[in-house]
Amino acid sequence: MKKLLLLLFAFLLVSNTFAQHFFDTDFNTRKKYIILCDPTVHRIKTIQYLTDNDILHVNKNKVKFVGVYYKGQKTDFTKTQDYINENGLDNFFLHEITGELNETNLYQENDVTAQLKKVFDNSIGIIFFGGADIPPAIYGEENTKSGVYTPARHYYEATFMFHLLGGYQDESFKPFLAERPDYVVTGFCLGMQTMNVGTGGTLIQDIPAEIYNAETPEETVAIGRAIMHRNYWQLIEEDSLFMGINLHTIQFTDNPFFGETIKVSKKASPRIYSSHHQAIEKLGKGLEITCLSPDGKIIEGVAHSTYPHVFAVQFHPEVSALYEDMGLKIFHPDDEPKSYHEILSKSDVKFHRNYWQHISESFKDVKKPKRN
Repeated sequence: MKKLLLLLFAFLLVSNTFAQHFFDTDFNTRKKYIILCDPTVHRIKTIQYLTDNDILHVNKNKVKFVGVYYKGQKTDFTKTQDYINENGLDNFFLHEITGELNETNLYQENDVTAQLKKVFDNSIGIIFFGGADIPPAIYGEENTKSGVYTPARHYYEATFMFHLLGGYQDESFKPFLAERPDYVVTGFCLGMQTMNVGTGGTLIQDIPAEIYNAETPEETVAIGRAIMHRNYWQLIEEDSLFMGINLHTIQFTDNPFFGETIKVSKKASPRIYSSHHQAIEKLGKGLEITCLSPDGKIIEGVAHSTYPHVFAVQFHPEVSALYEDMGLKIFHPDDEPKSYHEILSKSDVKFHRNYWQHISESFKDVKKPKRN
């Protein structure tokens, strides 16, 4: 009998260790929860860095993070659970969404609607991160230049975004934020593209080819470093020091998001971390442009016209190497190796910190959800 009880205890321990249904448990409703999409170990480490270094300001006693992912994704999120357990992280949890998602049922009530609503009802905001290209079929186009490697992730994140914000796909659909307009929805790179696609917008599938008529890496580098959105030199020459990204400047539009909401001079042109080959083409419902590339051809930021805490950027303010020296890199073969942090000016770093300050304040402004 004693042996049987020990086996039962061990089974329950293992089950709880890998249980990934946080919002279906008896969780602490007095806490505030921020949702992380695609919660890989790398994402958890990123949030740890940002909070530990006072870049993302949260009260760790009151605010917790829940990584919410779709069961159909290729990523093995038990590795994330292992990392959480092995490091004794008491402010990170996981929750799995299940159900049938495909190209045809994303922009309507579907198998995951009730689960997404439960996540929304018990959280104060959500962060969408970067990643691979979105399947063009879900924004009504054929695939001409997209590298689609994680379709299930995109189905889940696009339907989640549609449920949160609504879109042109069905303008009669009542979005979740209609109930709680102060809820935070933000994202970086792919996260902004998902915001656009989820609300009914479309994407440029390849910036060099479609905007600059550059079909090869050699033709792309010829357009000039200032307007390249990642580094194509690494496809031409071999050097382990090549950065895969570009640190280019942006310019602000007349939209008050940069200038009033985030205090910064409209004349400023901060340098940002860019790593993408796709961009917004047709804007999604409710989105307004907040910043552009140096030549004005690529949208670098958006904000929602109705919901004050819905905004996203095409660049990556979450990268830890922006805030301290973390290795030497080059962009051009003739460059002197420097760290990303060294390339940035103090005002560039301050801009990124101010951006995170606004994200932090947005989360603080959200009222705690009313729970039954």
